[in-house]
Amino acid sequence: MTDDPTDQSADVLEARKSARPDPFALLCLSALVAVTGTLLSGGVGGPLGVLCLAPLAIALVMEADRSRDRQTAAGALLSIAAAAVAALGQLLGVALPPPSPPLAMALGLLGMAVIVLTLGSGLLLSRRRRRAVEGRQDGEAQRLTRLLSGQPHLLVALYPHGKVRALYGRAPEGIDTDTLVRLGLPALAAQREPVAAALKAAATEGRAEVAFAPLSAQDRWVAVSLRRAEDDMVLAVLRDATTDHARQAALEQAKTDAETLASGKSRFLANMSHELRTPLNAIMGFSDIMHSRLFGPMPDKYGEYSGLIHEAGSHLLDLINDVLDMSKIEADRFELSREPFDAREAVSAALRLMRLQADGAGVQLRGMLPTQPLEIDADRRALKQIVLNLVSNALKFTPKGGAITVTAHGFEGVFELVVADTGVGISVEDLERLGRPYEQAGDSDRRALGTGLGLSLVRSFAELHGGEMAIESTVGQGTTVTIRLPVLLPPVQPAEPAGDNVVAFNPVR
Repeated sequence: MTDDPTDQSADVLEARKSARPDPFALLCLSALVAVTGTLLSGGVGGPLGVLCLAPLAIALVMEADRSRDRQTAAGALLSIAAAAVAALGQLLGVALPPPSPPLAMALGLLGMAVIVLTLGSGLLLSRRRRRAVEGRQDGEAQRLTRLLSGQPHLLVALYPHGKVRALYGRAPEGIDTDTLVRLGLPALAAQREPVAAALKAAATEGRAEVAFAPLSAQDRWVAVSLRRAEDDMVLAVLRDATTDHARQAALEQAKTDAETLASGKSRFLANMSHELRTPLNAIMGFSDIMHSRLFGPMPDKYGEYSGLIHEAGSHLLDLINDVLDMSKIEADRFELSREPFDAREAVSAALRLMRLQADGAGVQLRGMLPTQPLEIDADRRALKQIVLNLVSNALKFTPKGGAITVTAHGFEGVFELVVADTGVGISVEDLERLGRPYEQAGDSDRRALGTGLGLSLVRSFAELHGGEMAIESTVGQGTTVTIRLPVLLPPVQPAEPAGDNVVAFNPVR
């Protein structure tokens, strides 16, 4: 396993930086040398007095680790301080006597040479460092350019109006870079307005997305992501999206075809209402005549058979009605026939129809209705169907000896219907599916009793009224289905005094 060269170069730079002497310490040392040389050569006016300028000269040519202005100011202050200390030493008699003229001249030339060499070498080193930095920057720029040119998409730097400043990478098929450079991005599109609008949005809002068919290859599709980089520049990434566009178009077409087929199926079933019901009504009617022996006596066995025919026909008619109602709902052809009425009447009528079936199953069916009217504005048949479907569904899951309770009441403009049973309950997995068309719970015997449309119709009827359906169930304890419809009408008579306004329930038996 090799180390990352980027990390190695960073470690080397850090080591070099730590090995470099502290600039302020170097300036202080040069000031100390300047004071010593000045005092040894006779003071500030001596031949080495020029050394007091050494801190300033070194500060000017030294590489600035921090602020160059601060470094130069420190050098200037140290130079002034060195001259002041040397002058004070000369006044106090610490300085040595001035040397002889020949030696003074030689020392003066030496001091000047030191200053000149310091400045010259510093300037040379500074220029060398600058070239090295520029070389590294050029190398990084070339490396970045190679990376941008080798990436699979086309990166374009644009002016906000679409004119190209620079481009890198590989152009998608159908994109002519010469035309792009000469005429700008909108000129490439078969429809320029969306591209121009996206450029404007990117310049003002910071980002935009657009896709278009190239003018020179309209069977292709190019997606463009736009981002604002500066006030006068927008970056655009162009990529070939032909495959994605074709896949999306295929998915949309498949969705449209599926919706068309489903709608056609629903319309077909909705239109078959008369054709399906008419012969079935005839079968049930004649079987009922035979069972009641309206035209004379008949053997008991045939009477039993006619009763079975009538019972099977009634069951089949219920299934057909469910399928037709759901088909109308799915085809958006089901219209509510809303009217004001007392909800207790519709609930009681449905319970009377289910009483015989509940008694035959050995299940106690109770209705808990308020003594005061429950005036609602709803579809009477839909409410009756809701009760029938919920009670019928509860009977499937409630064993002999169990109970089903139907409760109706109203509050704050909402009519609430609750159907609770003490049956076997519904598992969590089945609860997630219930309420969708043709989905059923329970074992195969229970599923054979219906089409799986009962709860779906209940949910649809509730939603058509602007309401909702909620199911709560615990395996082994029973199920509770709650229907809430915002259809409750305000009472016609004023409310009774608080002391007498107690809600009472009337069991329907």
